[in-house]
Amino acid sequence: MSTKSDTLARALGWVSLALGAAQLAAPRTVNRLSGVDDSRLARTVTRMVGTRQLMHGAALLGSRRPGPWTWSRVVGDALDLALLGRAVTSRSRRSGRSGASGRSGRSRASGGSGRRRRRAVAATAAVAGITALDLTTALCSSGLGVRRPMRLQASITVNRPREEVYAFWRDFENLPAFMLHLDSVRATAERRSRWRAMVATADVEWEAEILDEQAGELIAWASVRGSMVTTSGSVRFTDGPAGRGTAVHVTLEYRGRGRALGATVARMFGEYPEQQLRDDLRRFKQIMETGEVLLSEGSPEGVRLLRPLGQRPAQPVGGRS
Repeated sequence: MSTKSDTLARALGWVSLALGAAQLAAPRTVNRLSGVDDSRLARTVTRMVGTRQLMHGAALLGSRRPGPWTWSRVVGDALDLALLGRAVTSRSRRSGRSGASGRSGRSRASGGSGRRRRRAVAATAAVAGITALDLTTALCSSGLGVRRPMRLQASITVNRPREEVYAFWRDFENLPAFMLHLDSVRATAERRSRWRAMVATADVEWEAEILDEQAGELIAWASVRGSMVTTSGSVRFTDGPAGRGTAVHVTLEYRGRGRALGATVARMFGEYPEQQLRDDLRRFKQIMETGEVLLSEGSPEGVRLLRPLGQRPAQPVGGRS
């Protein structure tokens, strides 16, 4: 699924291709516009930079997830800024030396040097702006320093009437029975509830409010402003295949600072949040269809979650006492 950072990264890929082509095809013109010396060494460096730009463009445009590749442009931008900074400093020193020469020679030299220095300063400012854009894109694609939601989705079909499935879920206090990352949910008002989860050794609590409710069809909720966790969710209930049972479609979303958010949700759900949500729905199906959660030796909950120890082992049909 394409994200905004990936779309911007691809646009930067086209920029890299255009710059690289220009630097390889006309290095002398690029150097003159950038205020760089028109020496053989300068043209060679410009061609090398152009080759690097083409490599950036190929990586960004050829990748299914180009966002992380933007870090390569950030590194290249740092090198470009260093080269341009050296050009600006070199022009300043030359201007200073020309001040000690004769009046007429000084006027001609300082005029040409001043124009080149202004071009170098302008080029440095332009590259600095592109660097900021590259860095922002790279940070967004890596989930660092930006707010982006973690979205989880899963569905399951339960062999029970829709009204019954809806009523069980509508009582949020039932959720911890099958959502193992939740410790408790307590109703505080008709449309508000208090949620509690254990993250590592700390309790995390937040208050949620029902935003939209359509009997037998939809429940949508979100944490209230000021809660420790910014989250929202919805569950839709539709008729199952061929009109048998109920199809349950769940969407959960957590917002926060990128890396910290990912680590927190991973600790709440286990190492694989989407798989954990599917496991939650599997337990929900068991509760609705059999009245209890069955635990087998192949259960995927792992040793980090202690609550499954209270579940009884699965038994063959007819083997219950």
